[in-house]
Amino acid sequence: MASEAPPFWWQKPDWRARALLPVSALYGLVASRRMASAKREKLDLPVLCVGNFTVGGTGKTPVAIALARQARRMRLKPGILSRGHGGSFAHPHIVDPAHDSARHVGDEPLLLAEHAPVAVTPNRAAGAKLLKEQGCDFLIMDDGFQSARIHIDYALLVVDARYGLGNGHVIPGGPMRAPLVEQLRFADAVLKMGEGSAADEAVRKAARAGKPVFEAVTRPKDGGRLAGRRVLAFAGIGHPDKFFDTVARAGGVVALTRAFPDHHFYSDDELQELAATARAGQLQLVTTAKDAARLRNGAASHAEFLGQLDVLEIETAFDLKHAPARIIDETLNAWRLRRIGG
Repeated sequence: MASEAPPFWWQKPDWRARALLPVSALYGLVASRRMASAKREKLDLPVLCVGNFTVGGTGKTPVAIALARQARRMRLKPGILSRGHGGSFAHPHIVDPAHDSARHVGDEPLLLAEHAPVAVTPNRAAGAKLLKEQGCDFLIMDDGFQSARIHIDYALLVVDARYGLGNGHVIPGGPMRAPLVEQLRFADAVLKMGEGSAADEAVRKAARAGKPVFEAVTRPKDGGRLAGRRVLAFAGIGHPDKFFDTVARAGGVVALTRAFPDHHFYSDDELQELAATARAGQLQLVTTAKDAARLRNGAASHAEFLGQLDVLEIETAFDLKHAPARIIDETLNAWRLRRIGG
């Protein structure tokens, strides 16, 4: 995860990235060959993949939610495929947001399940079949672009405008999952998320390759309630500083911050420390929807702590309002052509 990754991954390449070049080159070669030679099962449902070039948080989850909403507006019945970050399942599991915990299914699937049925399983083909049984007729695959074993009709790769491709090196010398050019070969479009210039290289190369480039930002759903309030903002996501900036843009006075690793499960001691620090400074505790999801359906102490929280939820806003509909239409068109072609 980005916050657990070496900090040099997100800095200008230095001696550490250069020293790891031989290993990175081997990793990139293997990843590229795997993507090119993978045998992907063709499902009888359209599949839209929302992935990214790098390890770490790029804002895929709110993008997947926005696309699921658009699919429903187009009278489709979307279902979401997720590997999850929680327990392992012998069979695909449909997420129940009212009863499942993040330790069981993962925090992102819990958020996604508020908007569409979510099947959690490493076996995405089996998950797809279960979603079809649930009545879904359009699949959104959250991540899995580089490792999918099912045919993708449309691959949308998200890149963060602030962090971009990091130092541009492949794992373990950097955050790239495979060389950029190799990943673009299998992408259908790129989505630049947020403001900044760090994504420019990916955008330029995508444009040269003839791939559409969309732009979007995340914005608070109801940030006005934080205006003028002094807060202690904490987050265990890929890039916590992005959340802290969002709180500030919503009008919150960020007096203190606490950053934790991505997908972090909070201990009672950590929650007690956060609550005590907020009380001492007369600060309002505020966190992300992902962090709140990890606190739900767990210990009684977590429920008590949730009662003290203000959860700042975000949503994706595309620069072009018709972009989500276009993405879904192109997915459907690719699926129809695939069915005709056999």
